[in-house]
This record gives sequence, structure tokens and C-alpha cells, in this order.
Amino acid sequence: MTEALGSTATPESGRPDDEAAKKGRRGGKRGKKGPFGRLALFYRQIVAELRKVVWPSRNQLSTYTTVVIVFVVIMIGLVTVIDYGFNEAVKYIFG
Repeated sequence: MTEALGSTATPESGRPDDEAAKKGRRGGKRGKKGPFGRLALFYRQIVAELRKVVWPSRNQLSTYTTVVIVFVVIMIGLVTVIDYGFNEAVKYIFG
């Protein structure tokens, strides 16, 4: 039988959640903190995740920005041409 990748369950101990359910504990560390403690934990987790981000260099950022602006201008032109074509078709059909 295969276990899911990253699973902490072992055949000897069973599921780790079973023991916590029998003791009646809820929430783990989060259950012991007040609202400000939970807010501080949330902030620390946000900062920890942002430190993992690979930020683009200034050159990459300007390249990406240029690509996005060019793409948006092309799409605006395409939608404008299609809208003009539908407008002329409707005028031709309905008078």
C-alpha cells in the first residue's frame, strides 16, 4: 500500500490525528493564543513566505512591463477593429 507523499502516518502509530481526537484537543498552538497572538502569527507567516519569493531584477521587471503594455495595446487594437466591423455589419443589415 502506498502512502501519500509527505504523510506522517506510520504503520506502527496509525494516523497522528487519532491521538489528538481522543484527547479532545482542538486547534493545537492556535487554540491557546488570543486574537492578537493569532494576528502576530499570521503576520510572521506572511513575512516568512515573502522571503521565499524570487524577486525579479530591475531589467527583468522593465522587460515584463514592456511585454504587458505591448500585449494590451495589441488587444485594444484587435477589439477596436472587431467592434468596428460588427458596427458596420449591423448598420448594413438593419439599415
